[in-house]
Amino acid sequence: MKRITIAISIVFALILACVGLYFIFREKKNPNELVLYGNVDVRQVDIGFRVAGRVAELCYEEGDFVPQGSLMAVLDKSPYDSQISQARANLESVRANLENAEILLNRRLQAVTIGGVSREDVDNAQASRNELFANAYAAEAALAVAIDNMSYTDAYAPTDGIILSRIREPGTVVNPTDPIYTLSVCSPVWIRAYVAEPQLGLIYYGMDAEVYTDSGKTYIGKIGFISPVAEFTPKTVETTQLRTDLVYRLRIYADNPDRYLKQGMPVTVKLHLQNRKKNE
Repeated sequence: MKRITIAISIVFALILACVGLYFIFREKKNPNELVLYGNVDVRQVDIGFRVAGRVAELCYEEGDFVPQGSLMAVLDKSPYDSQISQARANLESVRANLENAEILLNRRLQAVTIGGVSREDVDNAQASRNELFANAYAAEAALAVAIDNMSYTDAYAPTDGIILSRIREPGTVVNPTDPIYTLSVCSPVWIRAYVAEPQLGLIYYGMDAEVYTDSGKTYIGKIGFISPVAEFTPKTVETTQLRTDLVYRLRIYADNPDRYLKQGMPVTVKLHLQNRKKNE
């Protein structure tokens, strides 16, 4: 019985010691610091072709980093080569007919002065020449369109980014609106966080922020967006108590983003409220 009493006393003493240490060493809340929790958010771009065709080559896999201007995918160029050849042949044919029409018109103009042909023949020759001029412009435009379509068979990265999804594979026939990649752009990168309604008056546009990841990296940023519309949180619960908890969405832009800030990553944001007093 005595041993049990001693054991209970030891356990009770340990509990008291742990509670005391907790209150001594716990992190005290800084009244001049607002701590928010959010997630990394970045823009995404769907990469595709401006023309239809069969996918001949895909140059990247999911997770690959893609520099701006890099060739990402290629369509089969054979149909567009044929269209260019056809457009060039048509242009040459129209030009040849136009050259002949010019010669014929000059002959008619010379002959009409001596009465060799009627004025109607001259007018017809001139109208035929003008029509071929218009046909030549149309043929040149058709050739330019065919050349442009050929250039659209190559898809390039519009900005630095990381491949999130490789949607198509070589051999797939795609339309101009079909995406083949989803690219997560590297910049801008921002943090999506929420601030409670009572704290809304403590923050402002351009306010400096520190962003901390769970891996220990620190980033510097600024508040670039404060939603003018309040939201209820959580949205799926509609109780009287929770409906009074209004929050406003913030967007904190990272000034020095790198590849370690990934889409959806949870982060901690610290706002130093004393900076507000200095700027006022």
